[in-house]
Amino acid sequence: MKAAVWCAVAALVFAADVAAADFGTKGGPQPANIDETVSVLRQDPYDMELLISYGTSKGGSAGHLALALRDLVPDDDLVYSANFYADRSSKHEQGYYTADLMVAIPKKEYLFKTTSSLDDLASFGLDFGEVYKRSVIGVRVYGVPAAEKQALAAFFARINDDYHKRVPETEYHNREVKYDYLELNCAKTIGSAFKYGAGYRDIEVTSSKLSPRRKLASAASANIPTEMAMRLLEAWNARGYGLDVVWYKKFGGSTYVDPHEAEKVQFKDLPNRFPSVLSLDFRREQDHYEDFDNLFAMYLLYNLARYGVSVNDQTRLLEIAKSKVSTPYPEAAALATKNARSDSRKFLGRRPFRTSGTTLGQNAD
Repeated sequence: MKAAVWCAVAALVFAADVAAADFGTKGGPQPANIDETVSVLRQDPYDMELLISYGTSKGGSAGHLALALRDLVPDDDLVYSANFYADRSSKHEQGYYTADLMVAIPKKEYLFKTTSSLDDLASFGLDFGEVYKRSVIGVRVYGVPAAEKQALAAFFARINDDYHKRVPETEYHNREVKYDYLELNCAKTIGSAFKYGAGYRDIEVTSSKLSPRRKLASAASANIPTEMAMRLLEAWNARGYGLDVVWYKKFGGSTYVDPHEAEKVQFKDLPNRFPSVLSLDFRREQDHYEDFDNLFAMYLLYNLARYGVSVNDQTRLLEIAKSKVSTPYPEAAALATKNARSDSRKFLGRRPFRTSGTTLGQNAD
């Protein structure tokens, strides 16, 4: 009898905790129209989507890179994302999801959901529920052959197999296959999938050489998400693939605090920085980038933009805004180059001026 009463009390406490969870926090309420919103976006016949996540620290915010392949799960895309905690460190042996190096997550879950189908240890704001922590730029790609998508999925499966077997060296990585922030990170896994899986021999994927000054060598040759994204966009254009952009805007009210982080900061208060290339912009505040490569990337992605998706603060529902007509890549890149070159030079003068280029989220007159 006492056991039954205790179970009933425990169930009530658990239900109360779930009910009390804030919107946009782990295990809490989420938009009720996720399926309907994704269904609208899927009316466009894209084949895959490169997902570029913003950075969340004050300095060195390189962000994250993942790839979604269409129709590998019912009515959704499947996102392949490098697992930050699959590094075999003693720190991550307990309390972290480390079953795979390349995590595969339905895109609805990756972007919008507050519970995970992976495991209770999956990381909220990284493995799922990205928009509650940061904005995400989705570059959708059209005209990709089915065989190429199959090759990419097969390569991600191979990375996991190599990780499970603790393979010491491969053609895509010259050390043991495990996550490393500088050496086998999100950008390198995605770039390697195209280079070695899909046969993109024109894609540059760097590796550091074994050196007594290993950390310095690794930092100098690290693959950076934004730089890899720009290489891939250029390669897709060269192959005749169509491109457009969806901007998934950060929900600015999440009170969730990642228990794994040393600094206990609510998601709503984290920086939401466009992911920087290696440059002096690493030291600058968000929205104050001056480097040509960063400006080019920001302007290019705006020029390619077709939709914006955000959570309405009042209704707590997802909304789609058609911001403008997406500019074809050749014209978008030429305009971004022109404006980035002009603006980066003007920044050197340290005088106020009106920028020529426009970025995602910026109100243009």
